[in-house]
Amino acid sequence: MIEGGLFFRVEKGTGEIVIDGVTTNIKADIAMIVPAGARHNVRNTGDKALRLYTLYAPPEHVDGTVHVTKAEADASDEHFDGKTTE
Repeated sequence: MIEGGLFFRVEKGTGEIVIDGVTTNIKADIAMIVPAGARHNVRNTGDKALRLYTLYAPPEHVDGTVHVTKAEADASDEHFDGKTTE
Protein backbone atom coordinates (compact mmCIF):
# COMPACT_ATOMS: atom_id res chain seq x y z
CA MET A 1 0.00 0.00 0.00
CA ILE A 2 1.36 3.43 -0.97
CA GLU A 3 1.00 5.94 1.84
CA GLY A 4 1.81 8.91 -0.36
CA GLY A 5 2.38 12.54 0.39
CA LEU A 6 3.49 15.69 -1.41
CA PHE A 7 6.73 17.54 -2.04
CA PHE A 8 6.59 21.20 -3.12
CA ARG A 9 9.57 23.28 -4.25
CA VAL A 10 9.30 27.01 -4.94
CA GLU A 11 11.26 28.18 -7.97
CA LYS A 12 10.21 31.86 -8.04
CA GLY A 13 8.05 34.22 -6.03
CA THR A 14 6.70 34.38 -2.49
CA GLY A 15 3.70 32.89 -0.84
CA GLU A 16 2.48 30.78 2.03
CA ILE A 17 1.61 27.17 2.58
CA VAL A 18 -1.04 26.04 5.03
CA ILE A 19 -0.71 22.47 6.31
CA ASP A 20 -3.40 21.29 8.73
CA GLY A 21 -4.07 24.89 9.79
CA VAL A 22 -0.40 25.90 10.27
CA THR A 23 0.70 28.72 7.94
CA THR A 24 4.34 29.08 6.86
CA ASN A 25 5.81 31.73 4.57
CA ILE A 26 7.56 30.36 1.48
CA LYS A 27 9.92 31.80 -1.15
CA ALA A 28 12.26 30.69 -3.94
CA ASP A 29 14.58 27.77 -3.11
CA ILE A 30 12.36 26.48 -0.28
CA ALA A 31 10.90 22.97 -0.28
CA MET A 32 8.01 21.62 1.79
CA ILE A 33 6.76 18.11 2.54
CA VAL A 34 3.05 17.54 3.14
CA PRO A 35 2.22 14.24 4.88
CA ALA A 36 -0.36 11.95 3.31
CA GLY A 37 -3.88 12.99 4.31
CA ALA A 38 -2.92 16.47 5.54
CA ARG A 39 -5.19 19.33 4.47
CA HIS A 40 -3.05 21.82 2.58
CA ASN A 41 -3.13 24.89 0.37
CA VAL A 42 -0.45 27.03 -1.31
CA ARG A 43 -1.18 30.71 -1.90
CA ASN A 44 0.71 33.45 -3.75
CA THR A 45 1.24 36.47 -1.48
CA GLY A 46 3.61 38.38 -3.77
CA ASP A 47 3.00 40.76 -6.64
CA LYS A 48 4.54 38.38 -9.21
CA ALA A 49 3.70 34.82 -10.22
CA LEU A 50 4.51 32.07 -7.71
CA ARG A 51 6.25 29.26 -9.62
CA LEU A 52 6.53 25.87 -7.99
CA TYR A 53 6.46 22.21 -8.76
CA THR A 54 5.07 19.23 -6.91
CA LEU A 55 5.87 15.55 -6.67
CA TYR A 56 3.23 13.33 -5.15
CA ALA A 57 2.08 9.75 -4.78
CA PRO A 58 -0.20 8.04 -5.47
CA PRO A 59 -1.28 9.85 -8.67
CA GLU A 60 -4.27 12.17 -8.30
CA HIS A 61 -4.58 14.02 -11.63
CA VAL A 62 -4.63 13.16 -15.32
CA ASP A 63 -1.20 13.69 -16.92
CA GLY A 64 -0.68 17.30 -18.03
CA THR A 65 -3.28 18.83 -15.70
CA VAL A 66 -2.57 22.45 -14.73
CA HIS A 67 -4.77 24.43 -12.30
CA VAL A 68 -3.91 28.11 -12.40
CA THR A 69 -6.08 29.02 -9.39
CA LYS A 70 -7.44 27.20 -6.35
CA ALA A 71 -10.97 27.95 -7.58
CA GLU A 72 -10.16 26.20 -10.85
CA ALA A 73 -8.73 23.20 -8.97
CA ASP A 74 -11.76 23.04 -6.66
CA ALA A 75 -14.14 23.14 -9.65
CA SER A 76 -12.33 20.33 -11.46
CA ASP A 77 -13.65 16.80 -11.16
CA GLU A 78 -10.88 15.09 -13.15
CA HIS A 79 -8.86 12.35 -11.47
CA PHE A 80 -6.00 10.10 -12.49
CA ASP A 81 -7.21 7.75 -15.20
CA GLY A 82 -4.51 5.08 -14.81
CA LYS A 83 -2.66 6.17 -17.95
CA THR A 84 0.97 7.24 -17.65
CA THR A 85 3.33 8.78 -20.17
CA GLU A 86 6.46 6.92 -19.04
